[in-house]
Amino acid sequence: MQTGLEDQLGLYQKRIPIFTRSVKGRFRRFKTSVLALAFAIYFLLPWLPWSRLDAPAQAVLFDLPGRRFLIFGLTVYPQNVIWLALLLFIAAILLFFVTGLVGRAFCGYFCFQTLWTDFFIWVEYKIQGERPARVRLYRQPWDREKILKIGSTHAAWLLTSFWTGLTFVAYFAYAPQLVVDFFTGQAAAAAYITVSVLTLSTYAAAGLMREQICTYVCPYGRFQSVMYEAETLAVHYDAKRGEGALGRAVVRAGRGIVVERRRTDVRAKDAVVVERRHANASAGERALAERHQQGVGDCVDCGLCVQVCPVGIDIRDGLQYKCISCGLCIDACNTIMDSFGFPRGLIRYDSEKNLAAPVPAKPQLHWKRLKIIGYGVAMVLMSAYLVYSIGTRGSFDRAVNQIRQPLYVVLSNGDIRNRYQIRITNKAAQAQTYRITARGIPEDALDLGNFREIAVKPGHSGMVQASVRLSPAKAASTQGFELVITPLGKPAEARSEAVRFDSPSKRP
Repeated sequence: MQTGLEDQLGLYQKRIPIFTRSVKGRFRRFKTSVLALAFAIYFLLPWLPWSRLDAPAQAVLFDLPGRRFLIFGLTVYPQNVIWLALLLFIAAILLFFVTGLVGRAFCGYFCFQTLWTDFFIWVEYKIQGERPARVRLYRQPWDREKILKIGSTHAAWLLTSFWTGLTFVAYFAYAPQLVVDFFTGQAAAAAYITVSVLTLSTYAAAGLMREQICTYVCPYGRFQSVMYEAETLAVHYDAKRGEGALGRAVVRAGRGIVVERRRTDVRAKDAVVVERRHANASAGERALAERHQQGVGDCVDCGLCVQVCPVGIDIRDGLQYKCISCGLCIDACNTIMDSFGFPRGLIRYDSEKNLAAPVPAKPQLHWKRLKIIGYGVAMVLMSAYLVYSIGTRGSFDRAVNQIRQPLYVVLSNGDIRNRYQIRITNKAAQAQTYRITARGIPEDALDLGNFREIAVKPGHSGMVQASVRLSPAKAASTQGFELVITPLGKPAEARSEAVRFDSPSKRP
């Protein structure tokens, strides 16, 4: 019979359900605040009115038929793809910058998977109760209570997932009308397909898979180690302080201190949690001194840090790639330390370099590093350029291309003719008429046929063929000229484009 690592672990393991215990503390409050803000923005933004002349009164609308994105007072066209490229670059650099400073803080507080999973866990808690009640419900046979509570939980998850998908689709159409059309069967087929896919994927990711998305699907947890340095702040357990010479010790009422070895699976058997009233400072100091005399550390092995962890790890085993740095274990540990009158910070945000010091100092951000400064400079420069590009955007784009087949034509009377293609894209919210003139050549040299003026709809482009005809003498002395495009009624927005004029005298 062959045995090996594959037989012990297996390629695919059955998921062990994680029932998290609720906890109070500053990190929990911060996570809740981020969740409330993110949900408010996502679910309410499509319903925010915004007056427009040529589009529905919706603040954010991704108008695919009109080939434009309407974001409050900003209209983004496909020609502005550089803005999207800059935005993605800034987001990537910001992610690297934050990771270099505080580890996976993005995963712990701002990731969509974290936010929706956090909300789904809250729904589960509200319907099924605290962790012991959920564990009991999971282990008991299927009866009326279990069917009712489990069914209600999944129904609430599905409803949340459905509204998540419908809200996403609302960004691509006028939200009030879309909802009416959707429930009356008049919406486009793409709307029903998109909502169905997002409902199922959200339900599976946040309700069924949860931490498995972070562990097996998301690549970020795997390559984050290349961005970690010895000075990077992450959630750490202070093993020197917590273990002592003999390890951890559980405090049991009436029995004093009992030294125990580390448990291999805290989730399988709940650790003993001792309820004690807040001890005063002197009592806590005496208890701590007694523990240190017996050679045990500050960790009372309550297991609460494991019970509150949304990915089910034991932070006391060291830094792990599954850890999303949400800080809930810090809140749990600080609560226990407060109850015994011990100093806080047994589990805390700290760096490996500081923890390895003989006497750890107070944790602090170490941003004066070449990598962090480089990320910061790149982020600031790209952000400044993006703001400048948006702030100095014009109401139209123009492109002038010389037709180079052939470069020029010699007419029967000796005149030289060059041809050009002029493309004008209207980025304004209303139709606009443009006048095309030339600067640097005689006025009658520019021939636009019947298109001295061209009207262009908003979000559309218009194209004009132009030819320039010069006498041999004038052509020999003309290296180039300017084509000037002026929106009628808006002379201040006129834009010019320098172009070259070719003739036989300029051939190499």
